[in-house]
Amino acid sequence: MLFWLLLSGSLATDVLITGAAVSALISLLFYPGLSFFTELRLTPQALVVGLQYYAYFFLELLRSNLKMARIVVSPSLPIQPAIVRVRTRLKSRMGRLMLANSITLTPGTMTVALHDEWLYVHCVRLDHDDIDAATREIVAGFEPYLEVMYG
Repeated sequence: MLFWLLLSGSLATDVLITGAAVSALISLLFYPGLSFFTELRLTPQALVVGLQYYAYFFLELLRSNLKMARIVVSPSLPIQPAIVRVRTRLKSRMGRLMLANSITLTPGTMTVALHDEWLYVHCVRLDHDDIDAATREIVAGFEPYLEVMYG
């Protein structure tokens, strides 16, 4: 509904009614996979860890932005692009999707494919020759939080 209101740019009655009807229809048709709440464990621990996850994500977002800015302003443009195959311990589909999205939203990395427990991640700069170390660096921060939240 919010997306519809942003697109239309109007709060007229007919726009609100149309938006509400279409939003309700979409919600009914795509209910099982529409929300990141789909497989969320609704326990007190998961809710606390969820807040910790978002704090960690925003810290990583800031760190990655600073790293990318340093690379961009460097005259030598020190990039070492690579695609790393990352294995996740997460069992739920939504947990894996949240991990892939978290990696993609962090500047300098982008999940290009997700197949079962494997993620293929493009890195602008791969600082390790050891693929296992790179894997730990990419996944290790996000995964423990998502494991508690989604399994």
